[in-house]
Amino acid sequence: MAEEKIARIAKEIYENVGGEQNVRKVIHCMTRVRMTIIDNSKVNLVGLKAIDGVMGIVEDDTLQVVVGPGTVNKVAKKMVDMVGVKLGETFPNSGGLSFEEQALANKAAAKEKYNKPSKLKSVLKSISNIFVPMIPAFVGTGIVAGIAAVLSNLVVAGDLNAATWQQYIDIMNILKNALFAYLTIYVGINAANEFGATPTLGGVIGGVVMLTGMNPENPIKNIFTGQPLSAGQGGMLGVLLAVWLLSIVEKKLHEVVPESVDIIVTPTISLIIIGLLEIFLIMPLAGFVSDHLIGGINGILNIGGAFSGFVLGIAFMPMVMLGLHQILGPIHLEMIAKTGQTNLLPILAMAGAGQVGAALAIWAKLRKDRTLVQNIKGALPVGILGVGEPLIYGVTLPMGRPFITACIGGGIGGAIIGFFGNVGAIATGPSGVALIPLIAHGKWIIYLLGLVGAYIGSFLATYFFGIPKDAKMKADNFGKNVQMETLQPTLRVVTTPAFERSTVYAPMTGKVKDLSEVEDEVFSSGMLGNGIAIEPTNGQVNSPVDGIVTTVFPTKHAIGVTSDDGVEILIHIGMDTVELNGEGFESFVKQNERVKKGDLLIRVNLDKIKAAGLSMITPIVVTNSNSYKAISIDAKNTVDKGQVLLTIQP
Repeated sequence: MAEEKIARIAKEIYENVGGEQNVRKVIHCMTRVRMTIIDNSKVNLVGLKAIDGVMGIVEDDTLQVVVGPGTVNKVAKKMVDMVGVKLGETFPNSGGLSFEEQALANKAAAKEKYNKPSKLKSVLKSISNIFVPMIPAFVGTGIVAGIAAVLSNLVVAGDLNAATWQQYIDIMNILKNALFAYLTIYVGINAANEFGATPTLGGVIGGVVMLTGMNPENPIKNIFTGQPLSAGQGGMLGVLLAVWLLSIVEKKLHEVVPESVDIIVTPTISLIIIGLLEIFLIMPLAGFVSDHLIGGINGILNIGGAFSGFVLGIAFMPMVMLGLHQILGPIHLEMIAKTGQTNLLPILAMAGAGQVGAALAIWAKLRKDRTLVQNIKGALPVGILGVGEPLIYGVTLPMGRPFITACIGGGIGGAIIGFFGNVGAIATGPSGVALIPLIAHGKWIIYLLGLVGAYIGSFLATYFFGIPKDAKMKADNFGKNVQMETLQPTLRVVTTPAFERSTVYAPMTGKVKDLSEVEDEVFSSGMLGNGIAIEPTNGQVNSPVDGIVTTVFPTKHAIGVTSDDGVEILIHIGMDTVELNGEGFESFVKQNERVKKGDLLIRVNLDKIKAAGLSMITPIVVTNSNSYKAISIDAKNTVDKGQVLLTIQP
């Protein structure tokens, strides 16, 4: 009967993906069958999800059909046996297709991978890949910067004693500047990783825009204006462009430079070519734009009123991305020197408020996408305090349209302040709520009204017009996959568990994480069942129960154990660790072996996972969760191996 079920699942999968002739390759991991598809238009996703035994679908570089541990290896083997190949081998139909099918295969091979996104989406995804890993640093330093700004503003306003508080403010600014003063270097390193260049060379190219070492008595001139270049011209986009060009030059040089001198010649020539291009073209071009932008800003300010506020509120975030906001510092200072306040800063601060409102709308509209929601939760506090980079680069810009609607919201806030007029700040600093203590002449209420207007305006614009269809579809599928198993017809006989309460103990020591924090929707959505995750601090994985080892994956990165109470537990060590092919993993048990709570199952070298750039977060999931009334989490924050982790109620 079990073999008939496996054969049925394999057969129905092929039927719903366009047949064996539409599959180029089949592999599997611990929980899902992964197929390389030739023609995506032939795939019936609805039919796949309706197969009895399929728990959900993941659309990524490969089409992934989740069937669960213990079953996946049998289904995948049956699928390749039906074709007459081994796992991972190319199907013979790839070279023996009909004319029409071969044309489709050639078209698919010309693309990057399955379901290739548009060029714009590819660019936005690359930006996201570069900046999302930096969100924790943005959040930490951003909050520190926000606190420092509030304290500094209170000192300037006379509400705090400078002699008492200034040193604390200086310390917090040092912590903040550890990221923001050298942000272009971090961006250069991450961009090099994304584009395939050498990371350290990317860091050097990122550091070039800081112009460290330039002789102030004989500065490098802007070729468009003849004026000295300013550090920071070109901004983040300038760094991204330069590192992308670096990746192209470096790859070409690797092809032509002899291997014996490649380590010397390639980095040297790459740095010279891209460095000169960055200094003499990319940065001057940004400077040229910035000089003309000053005249535009002054013209807009002269017009005055709500129109000025709207235009400036919309334009400021694109200026930040280009690094052009650096030129506004002298303007602010000149205004303060002449009039005692800068009327420009409160208007421009609305741009950051627009990002906050847009993020809230995305949260509300795509709340089922738990990974995205986690990013928003981390970035919102610092966004409210006026540090917008986490929201820009981690949330709105990678999605495209929300960035535009956020800018519109900033324009609405700017229009409100411009309408009332003469709302100024007595000093410069971060925007958001941190600027409130610096608003002159008691007009902070108008400034606060502008913030609220920007929040509401960008929220509404994003909620109704700024959510991309693919993001909405992803979030909807995210939620549907959680319930897919309960919607499927089933002939399974459900037996009543013969226990009042069952306990699952921690298999490892580490920091406790919610499943929603796992960067794999198969786990974070609950598709495989309820449970918890642990970020381990040592490499020992012990049995969480008395029971039987039901599955040991060949690469040893995942193991299944069924307790004597019938609770089926999956321990998946790290994310994408299957790519290590068993390196750094040592198993001490075999399938069908009996174990007791605390027995050593697997030992893993955590340094190997770190060196590979992979996440160590380890989900511990009850894969037959639907058999139980409730699964409660007993561990909080941190847990030691052997402590109570989960409690199962029948």
